[in-house]
Amino acid sequence: MARYVIGIDLGTTNCAVAYCDSASEDPTLELLEIEQVVAPGEVSSKSGLPSFLLMPSQHEMAAGSMALPWSEEADYCVGTLARARGSELPHRLVSSAKSWLSYAGVDRSADILPWRGSDEAPEDETQISPVGASARYLMHLRSAWDHRMPEPMADQDILLTVPASFDVVAKELTVVAAREAGLGNVTLLEEPQAAFYSWLAQNGDGWRNQLKSGDLALVCDIGGGTSDFSLISANDDGEGNLTLERVAVGEHILLGGDNMDLTLAQVVIQRLGEKGKKLKPSQYRALVLACARAKETLLSKDGPDSVPISILGAGSKLIGGALKSELKTEDVSILLKGFFPDVKAGDAPKQRRALGLKELGLPYATDPAITRHLAAFLAKHDKQPTVVLWNGGVMKGERIRESISNTLEGWFGNPLRSLEGTDLDLAVAHGAAYYGLVRQGKGIRIRGGTARSYYIGVEGSAPAIPGFEPPIKALCVAPFGMEEGSTEDLPEEEMGLVIGEPTTFRFFASTSRQEDAVGALIDPEECELQEIAPIEANLAPEAGQESGDVVPVYLAANVTELGTLELWGYAKEGEGRWKLEYSLRDNAEVL
Repeated sequence: MARYVIGIDLGTTNCAVAYCDSASEDPTLELLEIEQVVAPGEVSSKSGLPSFLLMPSQHEMAAGSMALPWSEEADYCVGTLARARGSELPHRLVSSAKSWLSYAGVDRSADILPWRGSDEAPEDETQISPVGASARYLMHLRSAWDHRMPEPMADQDILLTVPASFDVVAKELTVVAAREAGLGNVTLLEEPQAAFYSWLAQNGDGWRNQLKSGDLALVCDIGGGTSDFSLISANDDGEGNLTLERVAVGEHILLGGDNMDLTLAQVVIQRLGEKGKKLKPSQYRALVLACARAKETLLSKDGPDSVPISILGAGSKLIGGALKSELKTEDVSILLKGFFPDVKAGDAPKQRRALGLKELGLPYATDPAITRHLAAFLAKHDKQPTVVLWNGGVMKGERIRESISNTLEGWFGNPLRSLEGTDLDLAVAHGAAYYGLVRQGKGIRIRGGTARSYYIGVEGSAPAIPGFEPPIKALCVAPFGMEEGSTEDLPEEEMGLVIGEPTTFRFFASTSRQEDAVGALIDPEECELQEIAPIEANLAPEAGQESGDVVPVYLAANVTELGTLELWGYAKEGEGRWKLEYSLRDNAEVL
């Protein structure tokens, strides 16, 4: 058995690693200090690793300036220096790789980052895929661990967190990134569940004094780049013991603390007048970081009336040319009114009418009101939480927590109890490591399974009509909550699998249809299913079969221990079997 259990928070804006020695009689959770380049030629250890990748040319960074103890000839850097220099070299900087990993609107295995839209990248500029960028972050974490710890990370029990909103494709690609980084023994865990596990670990047996049967916990996770909501219920098992189950997850919302920092930066720019309009990219980036620090101070309950903002001058006037301004307490109201307005229960996010042409890129939320997204989530699942667990760096702001709490109380008539005691920046990593102990029988497990119901498209049999496609039905292959390590055989209805030629398999998902059983056949449009990335495959014929044959099969779905979904087709006659899965190379693998 592996000596250590390791929890890795592969965050949108920051990564962290926690661990414990499972062989210890009294295992305690520790945080890994991560060595990284913080300035050219300077290495330091920090509790987190900023999720930024810089790939400069040899003319933009001096030789050896990105050297690490384990890599003296590094031609790229990850972390603090990458974030800092990225403002000066935006065409070399990769950020939000995790969000790109979940975006089906692009080829996530292609070298598209740094994103340049439809512009063709110059020949001297390097790009990398979202999977490759994620792998580089994990490689750095693995190297930092191996440099500091007595046993290699690849040999340990690794729990890697992903948003609850990640679909089956994004999860699979996360596993691919981990394998590229040399980490084979990886299990995926939803981030809100990890945050809840951190709370359980911090409270020991005392957690049962804070939850009672019938409680429904809202995990409100607002980080730098995303907002994620989940619901976890506490129920009596009939023998006087409490059980925990994740019963709902939200959609992937690209909206978080970064949006707030940019908002405050615009406030400062307006105060600076003409000088603010002439900021260089490096000065603008410094301003945004200064606003992020000021935001946390101003949002504290007993914060000061104002926080000074200073931006170094450019060129020869670095000190004397510094620009000075301030952010005031009243400026926080802009954030509270814009991102956390007092909305009605059941409100839906506002949809802005798009122009006929728009630049391709990440599908950022068009409505900045996080409380409106929260209202839609709770209305969609028709749930009323009784307690709330805060997570994410944004929730360190006490005035933000109060604002959301007041809104929730207005919806339900009663205040929600807050579950306290976790580090809002590091809870996901800590909780993931604790989950490793839970898997060894050393704690209570949150029942969860798949966060969605999954369906495969089945083309109906119909006469050809010019201009009309054959009707498509959605066949449920994995119901909501299907547990890891379990397999479901679909009812043996007559299904035909096309083999020996390129074909497309369409897939759908739903977070709200939790009652559909395996084998349920529904209309994807009437039931408002979300279509996810298809699989393009060419399934190899078995002996005696020809290309283009339609082979009668029955289907079976398997949710692996890793947390990914596999779908198999088994021939009704003979021993032929075919596996449908995503692969890094071309989104399909021929087996």
